Amino acid sequence: MPGQQALVRRPGPRIAEGLVTHIDRRPVDAALALRQWERYVQVLRDHGWQTTEVDPADDCPDAVFVEDTMVVFRNVALIARPGADPRKPEADAAREAARALGCSLNEVRAPGTLDGGDVLKIGDTVYVGRGGRTNADGVRQLRSAFEPLGARVVAVPVSKVLHLKSAVTALPDGTVIGHPPLVDDPGVFGRFLPVPEESGAHVVLLGGGKLLMAASAPRSAQLFTDLGYQPVLVDIGEFEKLEGCVTCLSVRLRELYA
Repeated sequence: MPGQQALVRRPGPRIAEGLVTHIDRRPVDAALALRQWERYVQVLRDHGWQTTEVDPADDCPDAVFVEDTMVVFRNVALIARPGADPRKPEADAAREAARALGCSLNEVRAPGTLDGGDVLKIGDTVYVGRGGRTNADGVRQLRSAFEPLGARVVAVPVSKVLHLKSAVTALPDGTVIGHPPLVDDPGVFGRFLPVPEESGAHVVLLGGGKLLMAASAPRSAQLFTDLGYQPVLVDIGEFEKLEGCVTCLSVRLRELYA
């Protein structure tokens, strides 16, 4: 089995109805969104990732943001329980996709809520955003699932953006990156590097120092280039209208086959 797997789910016909909470609604071009998604998936494949499509959930406008359906640590997939009720059915097909890849399954149960986009893993440290979509019981269940596997779970506040990973992600060396106006408390992270654009805070580690990131953050891309990394830019403008970013369009599973 290859070392890098990614779960993805193509945008459905109702994508323009996706939820927005911290930004104003703008029209979404569904056909353009599909082309942007196809390009995103192709970039993953071009960099050695084997992609698996999760079955569609066409009645769920936000289903393309498949990262929110689970959190994977070691070989365990913790199936999420979305904080927004219209998104709860998204987890069903994702659960079966994780099972098919050989994950051991656990799941968040009521009254807990947890969105995968609220979880940032850096080595064995698992940051979880406590905010609008993830509640205290969801954090507790995440701890119960992953601390026995060696994780150090750190809860951090999230109030200015939709998810923790809407505010911060991390570079390959573990440095947390974020756009300061949107980060509640940069001091909770050991190393924090401010970036000049909101979308510059979102990177997917492709391997070999390559960073998948949005084309809408050219100054951040230049900053990462100056630090010795290789940005790989994709246009995800239609998903950014729905508070989406490069991380939430896939679930990356490195641990299973390491």
